[in-house]
Amino acid sequence: MILRHSNLWIFIWRRKLSFLLVVSGLVLLGLWTWAILIDTTYPPPTSAISAGTEQQQQQQDTGYQQVHIIQKLIAQANRVLRAERLKDNVAAQQLGNVRFLRPTQSKKGPLPLSESYLFEQDRLKILEHQQRQKNANGMEELNAISEDERMLTSAERQTQYEHELQRMGVPVVAGIGPNGPRAPTERLVHLDLKGAPPKLSFLKQLLPMLRALGATGLLIEYEDMFPYSGVLQPLAAHNAYKEDELRDFLETAAVHGLSVMPLVQTFGHMEFVLKLSGFEQLRELTESPQSICPSQPQSMALLEQMLTQVIEFHLQCLGQSTPSSAAPPAAPIRFTHIHIGCDEVQRMGECSVCRQRLRSELFLSHVVSVAHFIRRHWPQLGVVIWDDQLRSMSLGELKHSQVGSYVEPMVWVYASDIYRFIPPQLWDTYAKIFPSAWTASAFKGAFGESLMVPPLQHHLENNIRWLAVIAKEGGRFAKGLRGIALTGWQRYDHFAVLCELLPVGIPSLMTSLSTVSKGYFSTNPRDNELLKVLQCVFQPDSRRSGRPWLELHPNAHHSQLFSACSYPGHLVFKYAQRLFEKLAEIKLYLQQTKEQSAWLSDYNVRHNFSSPLRVRELTARTPMLIEELRTMSREAQQLLWEVYDEHTVTEFVEQHIYPTIVALQGQLASAESLLPTRTWPQRPLPLALKVQEDMGLVTDNQLH
Repeated sequence: MILRHSNLWIFIWRRKLSFLLVVSGLVLLGLWTWAILIDTTYPPPTSAISAGTEQQQQQQDTGYQQVHIIQKLIAQANRVLRAERLKDNVAAQQLGNVRFLRPTQSKKGPLPLSESYLFEQDRLKILEHQQRQKNANGMEELNAISEDERMLTSAERQTQYEHELQRMGVPVVAGIGPNGPRAPTERLVHLDLKGAPPKLSFLKQLLPMLRALGATGLLIEYEDMFPYSGVLQPLAAHNAYKEDELRDFLETAAVHGLSVMPLVQTFGHMEFVLKLSGFEQLRELTESPQSICPSQPQSMALLEQMLTQVIEFHLQCLGQSTPSSAAPPAAPIRFTHIHIGCDEVQRMGECSVCRQRLRSELFLSHVVSVAHFIRRHWPQLGVVIWDDQLRSMSLGELKHSQVGSYVEPMVWVYASDIYRFIPPQLWDTYAKIFPSAWTASAFKGAFGESLMVPPLQHHLENNIRWLAVIAKEGGRFAKGLRGIALTGWQRYDHFAVLCELLPVGIPSLMTSLSTVSKGYFSTNPRDNELLKVLQCVFQPDSRRSGRPWLELHPNAHHSQLFSACSYPGHLVFKYAQRLFEKLAEIKLYLQQTKEQSAWLSDYNVRHNFSSPLRVRELTARTPMLIEELRTMSREAQQLLWEVYDEHTVTEFVEQHIYPTIVALQGQLASAESLLPTRTWPQRPLPLALKVQEDMGLVTDNQLH
């Protein structure tokens, strides 16, 4: 309607100009006619001819002025007409880049569209057609975008994908994208149970989430949480899982189609066994319970008993894994491999007997002996070991031991530069020895022995880079690379304190798991199951605002997205974020009051020399901060009780909160020692004799 009114106005304005031109022409014609009639009707008298020469000249000048005025009017009219035609052209361009001209009687052939002559009816039809197109464009925009994306080359699509990754803060790895290599066949999630066992009721809640995001199995490292019995009963922790509840958990994993690979350490990381009285004689070194001595016959007897109880328990569960009628039909349980550890064997080959053999020979012989025992009793099981002890061995040593016929290595690197630790020549060596192999990344427990929150972006980059390595190196092996295990360490070893708790690592786990299951990180929230599985409050259409739905940064421990999710353990994750920030705030506060201020330093306390007013100002916040931490301790107990027993809850509080409270109380004690003083000595202050003695300083008297 607006377009029709504008065109009508243009039509009227054109007619107005024509009318003005006609009137101007009639006026000019009238003036010329009047001038002629005057000259012919009233001729000048003869007597006046001679005397009227001056008058004639004046009349001629008047005529020239009239002509000049008429010429000005015509020029002005032409300028107005040209301006209006220019406006018509601009209006026509705004209506669809079509130029509307007057129809003529020209008999010439058809001109190009930009110069063709259109009648009013044709013009209206074109305008209606253009309006219909504009209405349709709004409905077909998404289809047009999809069609444009299909028209892009593979390189252009990869470029667009990598650009979106950069906006989100997701690491970009060449070759990894929607058109990249296929995802690994097996995707195992590692459950490290050493010393901080989650309740099995909580782990059962995670199983459907793991399956939904593409997990195919579990790598369960029991350590002292397995319910050992008989002569091995001392190996089990006091809060170890009961047989019935563990069997129920394994059956539930089977219901969700997850395989199980138990991990039993058989060389290094055996502190949970060798620390105990009655087993210390099996240590490689008396002062270190880390590794077992492979030269003692009792060592192999112990390992055989441990393996037998673990394997038989899982095989027993295979025969009894019949889900209830209310549960969905269960796929057959897959128990195809057992992991025997053998990583980070420290101080190997140092006892009097082991020193007589080469370290490589000692290690390979022990591994083959353990694997041979498993093959002899359970030939259906494959045996997996960590690869780090193999990296320094030569191709000849590996071939001579025939280790490739007994085990499959699980190659583990948690850094971003995987080839720094496993160079191409080592991959070539492995491929010549082992028909197949596994790989291992990390989702937590790899970037600090006592971290509270895992650096999600670093773990995601590690997993994406493993996808590229698997695609490149898998073809070297006769049977390919079987898959990848996402490790989540709870402690660095049995004696270490806690690192990131499992609920705090769930966002990192799920982000990495969904990535390795697809073979790339999906930037489309509709295609990425992460939001749905974690039950995040997010509207995919809001991405049109320009902000990506997931934002990660190298120095950030999480994305704001995960603070709006309600997965099992989400309250623990949010609590850990708040505690992390509060502890960082108090650490800075203590540093400023003790090391950067000039009135509450160790020097002030040693000499009992400071300003009471300044001391009161510096410690004014301390009681409030102590109370805040005590409140957070009680909150930790309430939240962690859903996941852990009282032992792990208390350990977490004692490790992360209690030391800070002690530091704040120590600050208050130092302040209170300075406040009662009301008189102070003259400078220079008395010498601190103990400091002089400890630092070896001499006095003036000693110099003289």
